[in-house]
Amino acid sequence: MKVQESAENYLETILILGRRKPHVRSIDIVNELSFSKPSVSVAMKNLRENGYIQMDDSGYITLTPPGLAIAEKIYERHTLLTAWLISLGVNETTAQEDACRMEHVISAESFEAIKKHAGEE
Repeated sequence: MKVQESAENYLETILILGRRKPHVRSIDIVNELSFSKPSVSVAMKNLRENGYIQMDDSGYITLTPPGLAIAEKIYERHTLLTAWLISLGVNETTAQEDACRMEHVISAESFEAIKKHAGEE
């Protein structure tokens, strides 16, 4: 199933925030991405309805196994592509921005080739 880029970004953000803090709430995502509360609320509802996240009565968000798999895939692509671009001489800010766009559109085959070339496999 193809997940929209925005959903991938939200899932990746939940993963990253979950590594930084014991609990992730919608307001943390609002602050991290500088999105409006209503936009994040709608996104969390969609992710929950599609089975990518769970939200408990306290508003704590956790990734379900399918959500975690997507988040980890996108995060791996982001970190590897960023490092690869930097190693090619791209400045860090540009590398981060480009990797953020590339991580969503690159094929599995191309990513695996870059990963192998970069010595990450």
